[in-house]
Amino acid sequence: MKKQYKIAIVGPESTGKSSLSESLSNYFKTHFVPEVARDYLNNLRSDYEESDLLEIAKKQIEVEDLISSNVGDLLICDTTLLVIKIWSQVKYNHCNFWILEEENQRKYDLFLLCDIDLEWEFDPLREHPDKRDFLFNLYYQSLLSSNATFEIISGKGNERVNNAITVINKHYPMKNS
Repeated sequence: MKKQYKIAIVGPESTGKSSLSESLSNYFKTHFVPEVARDYLNNLRSDYEESDLLEIAKKQIEVEDLISSNVGDLLICDTTLLVIKIWSQVKYNHCNFWILEEENQRKYDLFLLCDIDLEWEFDPLREHPDKRDFLFNLYYQSLLSSNATFEIISGKGNERVNNAITVINKHYPMKNS
């Protein structure tokens, strides 16, 4: 069986993770795992609570596993449990043990850490326009400390997408490129 490469798109809010994931999946003619938090939060009838992050994490990996089983040799993930872990640590000063354990067990071949060089855009689900540097450094340090293979993706519009394509091709040359 051929190895499936998993590319994880991570970073602070409003750094273009979702649009980058979609653009990369189109370019490489593969599927991407969408972020489930947005739909989950939009369907809540009240503010989210800490317990909701555990539910979001479980749904995120359920969707990832389902899509992963139906995709060829490249899978793009528009978030990982790393995002939920950092979200929880910033919001609640800790993270559910299950999320931490599951995040340590799930492996990705390459992380694309989205830089904060895009302007922050208002969205009712976004909470930290004033903590972008702080959040970016949390992602950076977390990836460093876990010995993950990662590169920072910067640039605006097509430049950001092209930078990500170049990085992916550098690590994993694909037939479609």
